[in-house]
Amino acid sequence: MYICPNCGNFKFTAFRCHSRFCPTCGNMYSIDRTTAMSFKIIDVQHRHCVFTIDDSLRPFFLKDRSLLNCLFSAVNSVISRMFHKENKSELFTPGFICVLHTFGRDLKWNPHIHCLVSEGGVGNTLSWRHFKHFNYHFLRDAFQTALLNELHQKIGPAFKKVKSAIYAKDKNGFYVRAMPNKCNPSQVIKYIGRYLGRPVIATSRIDSYDGDFVTFHYNRHEDNKLITETVPVLEFIDRLTQHIPEKHFKMIRYYGIYARHRNSDNFLRKAISREKHNFFLSLNRWRDSILHSFGYDPLKCPNCGKTMLFLELYFNHNPVPLHELYEKAMQKHRCRSPASFSYLPKPLFS
Repeated sequence: MYICPNCGNFKFTAFRCHSRFCPTCGNMYSIDRTTAMSFKIIDVQHRHCVFTIDDSLRPFFLKDRSLLNCLFSAVNSVISRMFHKENKSELFTPGFICVLHTFGRDLKWNPHIHCLVSEGGVGNTLSWRHFKHFNYHFLRDAFQTALLNELHQKIGPAFKKVKSAIYAKDKNGFYVRAMPNKCNPSQVIKYIGRYLGRPVIATSRIDSYDGDFVTFHYNRHEDNKLITETVPVLEFIDRLTQHIPEKHFKMIRYYGIYARHRNSDNFLRKAISREKHNFFLSLNRWRDSILHSFGYDPLKCPNCGKTMLFLELYFNHNPVPLHELYEKAMQKHRCRSPASFSYLPKPLFS
């Protein structure tokens, strides 16, 4: 609860639900993960890559969510091999961060990996070497082979026919977007941050709901054409809930020099210090995030415009009866100074 020291107006603020479906909590989660990523990102050129799969593979990942780990391991092996091929004695290791997305713009099941890759790596003897060229054809073919082999190993002989059909259909491998971005790390973090923990659909894309049908819009990825779709409400909910990840499943994973076991490398000394990290966590990011994301100050009193102050509802783990708190506070709602609330036990008022 917050209270205005000028007019005595009360305001309740809910605890975070920590759901990616919530516009507030999803946005806050994205900010937290983007900040954590900025602690690891080094000041070198990065590239945003997208690894996609064949349509016929999507039902396998939907039926067995544990297979989503194969997407991460396939991307990890392919990128590592591409850099190791540059010099077999140095075995250059890049830094890359993988983010799993299970939905497309139409909200249907479409698992794919967004990957932020450094355009260079650390060698066994060399501290850093920059690579301008990514072997696009190798990424397509190698990712297809690595993923299909892992799925075949997990699923068993029943996957052999599907594997053969996909090789015949996708002769050039799976589509991988790895074009140069030419953006600095701060822009890269802001760009990739849009894919971290955001809700499946933004509330601004939901046009109407009449109790039976939901109408939403999106720009089709192929030609950027605006598409408006109306679906029954239960189908709309089904499209949303299928993207809820399994408990403790990691949607963001760090590899190469960004992996946790590599954090002791001298090359990563540029990363932000733990002291600065703790200082950042101590700031009132909730108020600033709401103001930045939704355009209003959540602690601004709607009556008089003064900044509302925090009023704790619990004291020594014993709840204060809410009606008593209201009665006492409303008796002095015309007060002009927080000192007028001195009857409240410390530190109830701060």
